[in-house]
Amino acid sequence: MYRDSPFARNLSLLLVAGIVLLPLVTVALGGFKTMGELRVNPFGLPGEWYFENYLSALASRRLWLSLGNSVLLSGGTVLLTLVVSVMAAFAFAQIRFLGKRLLFSYFLLGLLFPAATAILPLFIRVRNLGLLDTPWGVILPQSAFGLGMAILLLWGFFRQLPEELWDAAVMDGCGYGRFLWRIVLPLSRPILATVAVFSLVHSWNSYLLPLTLLNSPGTYPWTLTIMDFAGEYSTDWPAILAFITLTLVPAVIFFLVAQKQIVAGLTSGAVKG
Repeated sequence: MYRDSPFARNLSLLLVAGIVLLPLVTVALGGFKTMGELRVNPFGLPGEWYFENYLSALASRRLWLSLGNSVLLSGGTVLLTLVVSVMAAFAFAQIRFLGKRLLFSYFLLGLLFPAATAILPLFIRVRNLGLLDTPWGVILPQSAFGLGMAILLLWGFFRQLPEELWDAAVMDGCGYGRFLWRIVLPLSRPILATVAVFSLVHSWNSYLLPLTLLNSPGTYPWTLTIMDFAGEYSTDWPAILAFITLTLVPAVIFFLVAQKQIVAGLTSGAVKG
C-alpha cells in the first residue's frame, strides 16, 4: 500500500525533521543578524553575516560560567537520579516485600504533580536545610521530581528480565547487589541511556527551580543568565539567540553520542536470547 511505501515513510520523516529543525535553524541564523535585520527578516538567511554576536558570547566569561553551572546541576541530577531509580526499580521488579505495590504507587504519584505546585514548600524546606543558593539545593529537588518517570521506565525493563538469570546467579552464590551490578546493569545500558537523556534534558532546560532556589549570579545556569541580555527598555535579541545556540551544543552532542542507546532503550522491552 501507498502508506507503507518507502516514499511515504521518508516524506513523513522529512516533514517531522523539518518541524523540529526549523526553529533551531532559525535561532542559529538569528545570531548572525543585527537587530535591525532580525526585525525585518526574522526567518531568512542573513543579508550580511554578522559574527560579532557569537564571538562576543564565546569571549564572555558568563557563558562559560553558566555552562559550567548547568553541567554541574545537570550532571549531578542525572547521576543521583540514575543511582536512586536503578536501586528502587530493581527492588520493585525483582524483590518481594510487604507494601511493594503501595510504595511503587507512591513513587508514581510524582508524575501527577508538576514542580510549580510545590515551589513554595520546597523553597521553605531547602532554606531550612541550609541548601539555598547551592548546587545541592537544585540537584536534590530536580532528582526527586524525575524519579517517577525514571523508576517507571527502569521497572518496565527490569521486570521482563528472564527468571533464569536470577536462578543461575543464585546457583553461583550471587546476591542481589552483585546480581544488579554484574548482570543487570550491563544488560540495561540502553534504558539507562534513555533515562539519562530524559533527566539531562529536563535539568538542562530547567528554569523555575533555579530561579527560585539560586540567588547569586555566579551560580546561575544558562537559563537564568539569558536574563542579563534583557534591559529595562530594550532586549538584545541577536545576542540572546547566539547565546541560546551555543548553550544547546552540549545537549545536542550528548544526544548524538547516545542516540543508538536511546532508540534501543525505547524499543526493547525484554532481553532476547
